[in-house]
Amino acid sequence: MAKDDVNEAEDGALEGEEGAEEGKKKGMNKKLLLVIIPLLLLTIGGGLYFSGIIGGGSDAEHAAEDGEHAEGGDEHGEDAGEHGPNPNAAFYALPDLIVNLSSGSGSRYLKLKVQLELENEADLAAIEAVTPRVIDQFQTYLREMRVEDLRGSAGIYRLRQELLYRVNIAAHPVKVDDVLFQEMLIQ
Repeated sequence: MAKDDVNEAEDGALEGEEGAEEGKKKGMNKKLLLVIIPLLLLTIGGGLYFSGIIGGGSDAEHAAEDGEHAEGGDEHGEDAGEHGPNPNAAFYALPDLIVNLSSGSGSRYLKLKVQLELENEADLAAIEAVTPRVIDQFQTYLREMRVEDLRGSAGIYRLRQELLYRVNIAAHPVKVDDVLFQEMLIQ
């Protein structure tokens, strides 16, 4: 009888090991499904959204929205003219600016030719009167710039935003709509 008990114990141990292995496999399969299924759904959903199949609306809806904006502004009370070029805009050319850039080694210079976009021609005289103040604001800011700050389109965009901010401070109450770069040379 002892021999039969030993065989039964061995059979039970083998079945327990097989059961543990099957449990591990099932656990791994569940974990795998819990990770793969959400990733798959997210990928498919993103692809459908960005292709315009879902969530983007139809072309007819977009055309109707564009027509509403062009006719009388949008829900924020803005005029349609603020989204496009201003037909009454006036441009004022500032004198060329040459600035010594901040650099660790050697001298680096920036030559900048800028035009200011104004809302109308009536603002030209007011801007001309404060031109020395505008140039001072620009010079003070530009002298702290490094060549690395001006690299790439992101650097130019930041420069435009900073100059626009400073010119609007210097020219207040006149509003400058944009700073337009005519020439930019770093030497």
